Amino acid sequence: MSEHRIAYLINQYPKVSHSFIRREILALERQGLAINRFALRGWEGDLVDAEDFVERERTRYILQRGVFGLLRSVIEIKLTSPIRYIKALALAFRMSRRADRPLPYHLIYLAEACRLALWLKRDGATHLHVHFGTNSAEVAMLASELSGIPYSLMIHGSEEFDKPEFIGLPEKLRRATFVAAITSYCRSQLYRSLPYAQWDKVHIVHCGLEPAFYDNVDMSLPERPRFICVGRLCEQKGQQILIEAAAILARKGIAFELVLAGDGEMRHEVEALIAKCNLESRVRITGWISSDQVKQEILDSRAMVMASFAEGLPVVIMEAMSLQRPILSTWITGVPELVIDGENGWLYPPGSVEELALAMEACLAASTEDMLRMGILARARVLERHDIDHEAARLHTLFQQTAQEERQLVGEAQW
Repeated sequence: MSEHRIAYLINQYPKVSHSFIRREILALERQGLAINRFALRGWEGDLVDAEDFVERERTRYILQRGVFGLLRSVIEIKLTSPIRYIKALALAFRMSRRADRPLPYHLIYLAEACRLALWLKRDGATHLHVHFGTNSAEVAMLASELSGIPYSLMIHGSEEFDKPEFIGLPEKLRRATFVAAITSYCRSQLYRSLPYAQWDKVHIVHCGLEPAFYDNVDMSLPERPRFICVGRLCEQKGQQILIEAAAILARKGIAFELVLAGDGEMRHEVEALIAKCNLESRVRITGWISSDQVKQEILDSRAMVMASFAEGLPVVIMEAMSLQRPILSTWITGVPELVIDGENGWLYPPGSVEELALAMEACLAASTEDMLRMGILARARVLERHDIDHEAARLHTLFQQTAQEERQLVGEAQW
């Protein structure tokens, strides 16, 4: 077992849409790292995967004991580390300037950081790693200021890139020991928030898949003309565009089915549009389903289709490609790094109903031989770039390098 004890902080964990974080943690543990899981919330709510129930038991929740638990931690930090607390308080005030949330939120983040800092010290954590650059990143930064334990970030986008200055992203990046970006596009956007002298701290670490997901599976192409779209029913996923494109196919008399696997805040709006377009017999919404059920829905479909306006790089695209299914997607953010138009899928402009309808029609008209060829190329590309053990090894190396640099700094200070 490694001498390093890594703490992971996530805003909400486990979560249906965060299975990639679970895979990353488990892969790091297979490589000998000790991982402590921390989350702000997630101790209750709907889960569907058995592995998520196990992860819930292994995770400690900062907000679980409410405000009194936080106040006790604040008092303890004030008494035991008053200078560090004052510095962290000043940092919280700085983060509130120009922020999209007022000062009271940042004081709450400080209180959360106090509790986390105490846990980190008691556990003997040597490094804190946090997914996403939003409020959890601020808690990590403040906890680092309180404890002296270095932190790193894993940035996915696209939420962080909508308002970097208003979530204090440049400060979070500047203070991090390293930053992992999930795509080259993501890295380029992070460069915009960092001075050139710090660009070398940004590294690409892809989200990964486990062989258990895609090995020993019957990937034969179904005869049914079915599309699968997996994702939260929300504004950035653009399901309304997909429904409008499906309506064009229906008016042309083209046979097809469409499965929307997921749920979300815009479900009622999507259902209303389905009814307006008279597509109830062709479009089905599953609600939240387990990863095994998602896998089966992908296998029962001819291709995966996405109409997103903003993404990082959806893990479901990787999963579908690993199962030899071509992808229809908008040419946004990091998607073209994986999906190659005409080779393993179809890319089209975001927001264009007409172009999406043409891509769907082309997919339905493609021969079985062409679909199989595209599926084989899709699988080869994703397995080459998104193996979880390979990507976790990259992250492991970054943790080791950070620990070595910290030891050197300590040694120089003592000298």
